[in-house]
Amino acid sequence: MRIWQRVGLGGRLLAIVLVVVLIDFLVNSVLFERARLFMLREDETAWMAEHVVIAHRVLDRAPLDERKLVARELSTERFIITWSRYRPSPPNAIELSTLHRQMLSAEPDLRGVDLHLRLMPLSHGGNIGGSSTLHDGSMMNFRFHGQAPWSLNFGRLVGMALPSALLLLLAWLLFRLMLRPLRALVKATSEVGAANPQPLAENGEGEVLHLIRAFNAMQERIHQLLASGSQTLLAIGHDLRTPLARLQLRIDEAEVSAELRREIGQDIDEMRDLLQSLQTYVESGRDGGPLERIDIAVTAQTLVDNAQDRGAEASYRGPDHLEVLARPVAIRRALSNLVENSLAYAGTVHVSLAALDGELVIAVEDDGPGIPEARMQEVLRPFIRLDDARSRNTAGMGLGLPIVDRLIAAEGGTLHLANKPAGGLKVTIRLPLAIG
Repeated sequence: MRIWQRVGLGGRLLAIVLVVVLIDFLVNSVLFERARLFMLREDETAWMAEHVVIAHRVLDRAPLDERKLVARELSTERFIITWSRYRPSPPNAIELSTLHRQMLSAEPDLRGVDLHLRLMPLSHGGNIGGSSTLHDGSMMNFRFHGQAPWSLNFGRLVGMALPSALLLLLAWLLFRLMLRPLRALVKATSEVGAANPQPLAENGEGEVLHLIRAFNAMQERIHQLLASGSQTLLAIGHDLRTPLARLQLRIDEAEVSAELRREIGQDIDEMRDLLQSLQTYVESGRDGGPLERIDIAVTAQTLVDNAQDRGAEASYRGPDHLEVLARPVAIRRALSNLVENSLAYAGTVHVSLAALDGELVIAVEDDGPGIPEARMQEVLRPFIRLDDARSRNTAGMGLGLPIVDRLIAAEGGTLHLANKPAGGLKVTIRLPLAIG
């Protein structure tokens, strides 16, 4: 069942066709062989009847002491004759009354002969056996080796299997052609909600074409909804900056105590930080501009050097240079957020960089308290602040890691959080490696 689930739709359809073709091949083989046997039966019955008549006449006229020798001389590869003075005890065999009538019809001279026909058991070869009584009461015994019920040779098998193989090949080609739009649709589903969604080419027939059209319409509605929400948030943030500026001026001119002025100023600064964080979060899901060739190793080392200049414990492990095609603003902002997050809540940061199996892998680690496992994914949602949280920006709005997650997702990558066994958090970024 697990293998069946891992096989794609095309493989399942092809497997169904394969089973149908195999059943059809087996049925046709049986019918063909049966028809071939029926076509040969009339000729073989006449041939056997003729041999019995001739052998009976020759043995009946031969001298008694020569009949065994004559019987051997009359035998062929398929028709074996023996002579005995007395009727042998017949084995547990089936009387062939229908064949008896057919032989009498083919050779009328057999009507006056005491003829017995039997289907011999498998222990005796499974062939047709019989006996006839000569004029002196002695017996002529014979065995007839007919056509084997399954005498398909290799050439006949190939000839019968070739149309089925061609049918399977044609079915495979048609399935690939029909499923090509579906494969493109599966790939496009992973990009729903991207900054600049590209509509799928409306190829295919029938239900597939309707499905692609419905997907394009759904993707456009989602894009418009996200764009409208982002634009609304940006507009609100922009409009709030003016009242905050006026409020700051009035507080500066108001005759209040220095302590009150300081507290109100802190509240205004926090609101400004919130608006700035909100704007950054909204813009992180937008198109970051064209791809450019950047040295991601130099970018990471620069951030580490800046942290060291501020007296923090920071280190870098990776190549001195690694040029890739990426959006420099998005990559630098994501790395900067992670480095600052580690410094703010652990005081240490260790950055490593590697190109593995067609992916760019960036790891940012620290030696802090980490994040509870049960809430590991929760910190990637905006405005989530844990009691001992670290999933927030410097202003403490709970947008640090969510911004990084959106930036990396917009680049086609993934973000993974994990606590280190020795303590601390490890954030791993995986991006498609496009080397410049």
